[in-house]
Amino acid sequence: MTLTPPTLILLGVARGTGATGTRHPLAEPWEGGSVLSATVRNVLASGLPLVVVTTARFSPDVADQVARRDIVELADACAGMPRLGEAVAAGVAARPGPGGWLLLPAHMPMVQPSTLLRVAEALATQSVVYAQHRGRQGHPIGFGAELFSELVRLPADQGPRRLLARFPGQAVEVEDAGVLLDTDTAAGLAGLARLRPSPPSAGLRA
Repeated sequence: MTLTPPTLILLGVARGTGATGTRHPLAEPWEGGSVLSATVRNVLASGLPLVVVTTARFSPDVADQVARRDIVELADACAGMPRLGEAVAAGVAARPGPGGWLLLPAHMPMVQPSTLLRVAEALATQSVVYAQHRGRQGHPIGFGAELFSELVRLPADQGPRRLLARFPGQAVEVEDAGVLLDTDTAAGLAGLARLRPSPPSAGLRA
């Protein structure tokens, strides 16, 4: 890994396309908390520097896990959450530095700390890297410090994947299927539900 590790920017700006009823995907219950808090726990376990980019609606959910200085609050857009490009630019601008950045959607609670560290290590020798599972591109995506200007100038309505077309990245193959489990889709939420332990049976009464 580089002498200065990359900062992980957690993008808590899911659009809610996988919402169940009125509950947002970031607020879905998981492991005694929410999807958002579970994703934060995994990042903290990796030991990487962390910045959470989200809105006032969700920042209280991580206030007991993340220092206030490490939370960047964006205003809600007229249609709901801020757009992805805006969130990426705000997070990168908040933590400029020589280590680069890993970008991870906050609605991906199954990405393991060891996966985050492997992608961070790959960024030491590459400008662009990304996690890959069985040949399928996933998250996080990492960008070296030399791409600072490109990231802070991302159009609000475009995500970082557009940069992969201009700066081909190095895949980091991992056994972690969580790099593909996106709970901001109906299919992703269904996959998460299948992983949730069933409540214990009450058994037969005498």
